[in-house]
Amino acid sequence: MVAIQWAAPALAEKAYLSDIVITNVQDHLLVYFTVKECFTPEMNSAIENGIETTFTFFVKLYEKMEFSFDKKITDLEVKHSIKYDNLKKVYEVRLSERENKAITVKDFEEAKKLMSEVIGLEVTPLSNLREGDDYQLQMMAELDKITLPFYLHYVLFFLSLWDFETDWHTVDFRY
Repeated sequence: MVAIQWAAPALAEKAYLSDIVITNVQDHLLVYFTVKECFTPEMNSAIENGIETTFTFFVKLYEKMEFSFDKKITDLEVKHSIKYDNLKKVYEVRLSERENKAITVKDFEEAKKLMSEVIGLEVTPLSNLREGDDYQLQMMAELDKITLPFYLHYVLFFLSLWDFETDWHTVDFRY
């Protein structure tokens, strides 16, 4: 059984990954993590004005090889999207790892929590790992760039201020 936890420094000026946990269930390696400091006042305002926003999380797993290049086992891309419905006064969150089924919430803080957390992502079946071998899990998050009609660029110029991309975080572990 693998159980590793890692946390980023509490004080950071830009978005970063935190609360990283790697573990396994009976047949899969799982990862949990949160992106912190990713919602700025400008982003909150854009979301509440109905602009759909998407976070993309990248997760890569490598087998560490002593005398050659590391062997890539998996390369995942997970998307979390949020859109505010001003008529219904609800936030619709879609998580690709949950088959993009709409999760509807009224509370903005709850919606932001759903957006920023990756919970129990199945990285790879355990059959792809060998007991006693060394592995490396890499992960990062980014806000997808928004393309607006040209005339809106003048009104919403602040959107460029809330682009973010975390650094890659690497966790080495032995299975």
